[in-house]
Amino acid sequence: MALHAAAAPRAASRGLPSSSPPPRAGGSRRSLSAASTPRSVAFAPPLQTRAVRTKAILSNDGAPGMNAPHVMCFGELLIDFVPTVSGVSLAEAPAFKKAPGGAPANVAVGIARLGGSSAFIGKVGDDEFGYMLADILKQNSVNTQGLLFDAHARTALAFVTLRSDGEREFMFYRNPSADMLLEEKELELDLIRKAKIFHHGSISLITEPCKTAHIAAAKAARDAGVLVSYDPNLRLPLWSSADDARDGILSIWETADVIKISEEEVSFLTNGGDPYDDAVVKKLIHPNLKLLLITEGPDGCRYYSKEFSGKVSGLKVSAVDTTGAGDAFVAGILSQLATDFSLLQDEDRLREALKFANVCGALTVTERGAIPALPTREQVLDALTSVAA
Repeated sequence: MALHAAAAPRAASRGLPSSSPPPRAGGSRRSLSAASTPRSVAFAPPLQTRAVRTKAILSNDGAPGMNAPHVMCFGELLIDFVPTVSGVSLAEAPAFKKAPGGAPANVAVGIARLGGSSAFIGKVGDDEFGYMLADILKQNSVNTQGLLFDAHARTALAFVTLRSDGEREFMFYRNPSADMLLEEKELELDLIRKAKIFHHGSISLITEPCKTAHIAAAKAARDAGVLVSYDPNLRLPLWSSADDARDGILSIWETADVIKISEEEVSFLTNGGDPYDDAVVKKLIHPNLKLLLITEGPDGCRYYSKEFSGKVSGLKVSAVDTTGAGDAFVAGILSQLATDFSLLQDEDRLREALKFANVCGALTVTERGAIPALPTREQVLDALTSVAA
């Protein structure tokens, strides 16, 4: 099911002059920081000029953008609607809990919650959900200098069913949604080039113009020597076919330095191969890959590099909602790699980092929603201490 989200600019729909920014709950648009000021909205040039000036001023007084973030996350930012009870279909759900989400955004918030430095590049609708999401990123200390608003499409929505085992089924409303309309000319390439790690997924590869923007952003990162992290985050309902999904995901496979996939994705990408067979897994290792990570839910993860491979056990918990668990895991490992790339050459220290990442994922499944459930560094360390004891 798709929501045809094309909409007229908010100024026109509310009968406001096109040269004035439309109001929002809690104050006028002018009171927002540059990160929350629409830059791609189709208003008259004076508004565009004011937005650019505001960003320049904020960058000079210590707001996000003053120091380059360590991890740049590119992709989708959306609203997940999660049933308030588990084990029911969407039609049977008595009510839904609204939760911010989107895999790359989850990773950005996860890193910030763990005390790291992160930024997000993407686009949301020029609507109340878009404002809400921008505010949530800022409240979590994520640099939003690269976040744009679009007046012609709504913020993406996803309804997520929670089966009795905590696993998810998705129904998306994005035809198109604002994240699909990000253009190459709108990218903050300097922000990307200054990062230590560029993290992305595959959802932005599905349609134009975002596909071209995605490829350009990743190329800018590689050309600048930035470590590229890739989590395909397979969502088959969004692709036209399984073959298109496989081809799309693999089209940028060999450009990544670090790749994280699930055991189900191993099987999918290898056309039904056994995800527990090392011979199958090694087909996914390209010559320049520094680290391949395979998550196994409550059983932990496996790791493969040119020098070593192994498995790190996970933390057993009672799963309420697995949304965002993989993103929390990615946030856990990237938050540590961003401060010390030598982990990639030291197996003992890498295993400790992966143990930390496993706990990040485990704690996330104990609450509903992705971003609301992401743990802090203190929570992860407390859990690690209790396990060790």
